Amino acid sequence: MWIGAMILLATILPSLRGRTSPWVLLLGESVSFGAAFGMAMVMGNLERRPIGAFGLPLEGAFGKLFWLGCLVGLGEVSLLIGLIATFGGYSFGHVLLSGSSLVNMAFAWGVFFVVVGLLEEFLFRGYTQFTLADGLGFWPAAIALSCSFGLVHLRNPGEGWVGAVSVVAIGLVFCFALKRTGNLWFCVGMHAAFDYGETFLYSVPDSGVMFDGHLSSASLHGPAWLTGGSVGPEGTVFSFLTMGLVALVIHFLFPAKPRAVAQSAVAESQ
Repeated sequence: MWIGAMILLATILPSLRGRTSPWVLLLGESVSFGAAFGMAMVMGNLERRPIGAFGLPLEGAFGKLFWLGCLVGLGEVSLLIGLIATFGGYSFGHVLLSGSSLVNMAFAWGVFFVVVGLLEEFLFRGYTQFTLADGLGFWPAAIALSCSFGLVHLRNPGEGWVGAVSVVAIGLVFCFALKRTGNLWFCVGMHAAFDYGETFLYSVPDSGVMFDGHLSSASLHGPAWLTGGSVGPEGTVFSFLTMGLVALVIHFLFPAKPRAVAQSAVAESQ
């Protein structure tokens, strides 16, 4: 039941994006996240598990991990755009917003992408990841769901196969972060900040979608390997480089806990 509902939501949502203002889009994303979270609560009650077991513990909501994820996500997208610009593929253009319009759009896109991060991370790396990992193992489940994550993005109007592969790769990076941190709050922050940077700050396509209400008249120009073409920066070769760097950052920020040492410590305390 849950997996069927997840596939239905993930199939419908990309076709609704990029069509109107962030405030209207926010309503749809919020309802979808509420539905996904609500279904997980029902399943958790049936399985006698706390909702926090599925990746979004309430006690960690918007805490240190979330803001650290935001910093990493913003750093990644800034590095990515910087690399494209260094090779002549990106121009910022001129600022399109000012005054109340600037404040409204900056805030609206921020809130919208936090909800997008919550929804997509919970759909693909929350209850479904937890449940599949219980039967298949963590990484087989992560690979299957990350591939689904990429396929869903192919429904976006400007998306392509290179962009979809990039989405699969970032899905695996998010799973790596989940494995190391133990929950999804870092992933939510990173996801939200990266999308915010693409759409608003740097004003480029986000997974093949060019939203209205962005900051500048920015443009991408040059071969698709450099700019990502209609996909946007996620389709450039540099995207795989920056994702590899992010994986290294996660590795050093959140070292793996040695099981043997932990089990020994538990045994000695008994």
